[in-house]
Amino acid sequence: MMMLKKISRAVLIGLLPFSLIACGDDATKPQTPKQNLVDVQASIIASQNPLVVSALKKLETLAAQMQQAQEKGIDITREETLMWFAKEFLKYADWDENNRDAVAYMFEAYSPYRAKKDQLADEIPDFQRTKVNEILDAGIAELSQVLTGEIKRRPVKKVDWQNTVAGDNMFVSDGKPIFLYDYFSKSVGRPLSDERVYNDHLGAIYHGGENLYPVDHDRAINSFLLNEDGSWNEELMKEVTGISDENIGFLIYWNMGLPEWIEKQEPEARKGRSLFTGYDIDNPLVRDVWGKIAQKTGELTKDKKVSRMGYILSNEPHWYSEKNHWSHQFKEMNSISSYTLNKFRVWLDKKYAGDVKQLNKNWGSQFASFDKVEIEIPIDRATRGTPIWYDWNRYHMDRSIDWFTYLQGELRKGNPDAHTSLKIMPNMFSEDTRSHGIDVEALTELTSMIGDDAQTREKRKLNFKKDEEWQSHYAWYWEELATSYDFMESVAPNKIHFNSESHFLSASWWRELDTSVDYVHSVYWLATLQGMDANLAWFWARDPDGSPEDRLEGEMNFFDPALAGSFAGSNNQQPHIANAYTQVMHDLNSFSEEVIALREQRRPIRLFHSETSAINKPKHMSAQFKLYEKVFFDGFPVGYATEKIIKKQDHSLWDSIVVYQTEFVTQAELAALQTYLDQGGTVIVDSAASLSKDEYGNKHKQSLSQGKGQLINLNGEADLDEIRQVALKASAAGLPEVTLKEENGTQHKGCNWRVVKQADGSYLVSILNLGKHDADLTLGLMGNKAIQVTDLFTQNELNPQFSLKPSGVKLLKVAVK
Repeated sequence: MMMLKKISRAVLIGLLPFSLIACGDDATKPQTPKQNLVDVQASIIASQNPLVVSALKKLETLAAQMQQAQEKGIDITREETLMWFAKEFLKYADWDENNRDAVAYMFEAYSPYRAKKDQLADEIPDFQRTKVNEILDAGIAELSQVLTGEIKRRPVKKVDWQNTVAGDNMFVSDGKPIFLYDYFSKSVGRPLSDERVYNDHLGAIYHGGENLYPVDHDRAINSFLLNEDGSWNEELMKEVTGISDENIGFLIYWNMGLPEWIEKQEPEARKGRSLFTGYDIDNPLVRDVWGKIAQKTGELTKDKKVSRMGYILSNEPHWYSEKNHWSHQFKEMNSISSYTLNKFRVWLDKKYAGDVKQLNKNWGSQFASFDKVEIEIPIDRATRGTPIWYDWNRYHMDRSIDWFTYLQGELRKGNPDAHTSLKIMPNMFSEDTRSHGIDVEALTELTSMIGDDAQTREKRKLNFKKDEEWQSHYAWYWEELATSYDFMESVAPNKIHFNSESHFLSASWWRELDTSVDYVHSVYWLATLQGMDANLAWFWARDPDGSPEDRLEGEMNFFDPALAGSFAGSNNQQPHIANAYTQVMHDLNSFSEEVIALREQRRPIRLFHSETSAINKPKHMSAQFKLYEKVFFDGFPVGYATEKIIKKQDHSLWDSIVVYQTEFVTQAELAALQTYLDQGGTVIVDSAASLSKDEYGNKHKQSLSQGKGQLINLNGEADLDEIRQVALKASAAGLPEVTLKEENGTQHKGCNWRVVKQADGSYLVSILNLGKHDADLTLGLMGNKAIQVTDLFTQNELNPQFSLKPSGVKLLKVAVK
């Protein structure tokens, strides 16, 4: 115990037994090192739980190691985070043990855990203590290697929460790229000054409007700010004018509620609402109110640090309009307003150039004029592939584009430089359904930042009765994340990417108490390599004393059973996962410049995406993923091409465009591909069926011709492997000089990798094993040159032949010997 005399005062305070730490709002008074020694010894002797005794001894060992490391000038940021989480979760375990019934209720609130609520409530305290011991073991082992010189770690580059700014396509801290992290929801009512909630371990991004109300505590901007007489609700407006100007942050437009005076004036104000947009976006009064709110709040916050991460214009916008969809929880969702119908009529009039006879021919209808058009909403799924389905769903997307264009425009009247994003659910792109009213490409173009809330999972969804297809080949589900991020980054390669509610750690129908740390490392590396600059994980709901926050306990005249259910099995009960999340962000920030270089790698092969086919075909995106998957493991990021991308972007950014099972395209889409060919581009078409029909299923009168470029028609004779080979051959000049051979015992590749050549002639290589099997890998260089491989995480030389476990992550330097 004598070694503890050399430990710094701050470290010793962190070792105080948790029964002696003040857990309320008053800060604990620092004690002398001698007092701390007595406290630690007494806690170990008095404890009746061997897991607590073990953890406290390990904390002592880690603290002594940290002291040695400091004396050697070794960065201990990672260990400070580890110690913080270990201490906190031992405290949480005590709270859970002493409040067993409350914990059981949290498990009961989540239906997959309901039957096991008592068992889980009994087990969760020692589960957390066990995981604390495990992360301490791992941390002690790693720091031991650092102290002996077996490995060398790069110091952590901490986020400067006060002075980080939005750069051209990344956040910048102290002149270098930084990846921001925090939690979407923080313990309600805690001010930014509360370092027990806002710190380097949990993140310290300012959520605008801390104390608005329990349900809307981090959502300063809502419909109630404007009174019926046109004046402002000054009490609520204080939540905007009183926003802290200390840390970087964001504001969100919370679109759920409407004041009674709007509903009285406009009985249809809620008709056609959606789950998180509680009103009709076509309603003129609603638009007027929100236009004024956007302009005023933009004006009031334009010089605040809280606006540096921008204004989130909407939380998960979607308006599913097909029959029997899960999202139709309110009767107002199962219809459209007269305003929406009339705007649809105007849209049709323009689309058909005033020719109602052509509309009637397409629809099989007999409308006398466009102002007599009627449509049944929600629409029958059986109409998919017909003109009426296409026209409604294309209009449905156009009307949401119009709404967000208006909202952003009004905001920028008050704050001309306002950054904006939309929290788009990425499955709006990756999944087959297209009745949601979201054109991911158009909305990604519209806002100044890419916005999303991507989900992943390590196991199948808990509402599924059998394994999902991906589980046969992969360690975790990456399809939604990868395809949507590659698409959005292809559309807007020079925009900051803000995932404002990352569901990587848990989601509505997925969570696993014993989630692996490797999974957390893998998913955050992939997401960041694919463009993510900032993320808010879902979610942090522990008060500093260990109790669930008030919204879960109902102590503020509000109780949210959905949040109570979200708490069960989440990172709030997973010390290993909460620690892993922050640790991987530490690592990503340590190598931020390398990560930026890797993700700016060129996308030589572009997959042609047509929203026209996606609307018309019931399984279009499922088919597209099969081709995407084939080229996802070839050493470069996959890209997409659309009509707009072809028209607006430099064609030298890619070598070829591949068209696969894309029968329906508009005349404009076909013309864009022809223009690309005429300018010397290469287009690979899988079969004669692709590009053959317009949006209504009519045969195109013209087909592609070679022009000055190269048109490769495969005539339906090639399978996916052959299409991949043709695409690789057409893009041979753009492929990496580094080679990677993978053997994993199957015919299915699992390692996603990227390469970028550096100024000194060496190569930076990232490898992520997404497969479910160990991968035996062999690195090489074109021309069979001898190479030297260095593991950048440890600074140790690595044999060019090595094994990588499932969810393993490598960052390497490859140089010619």
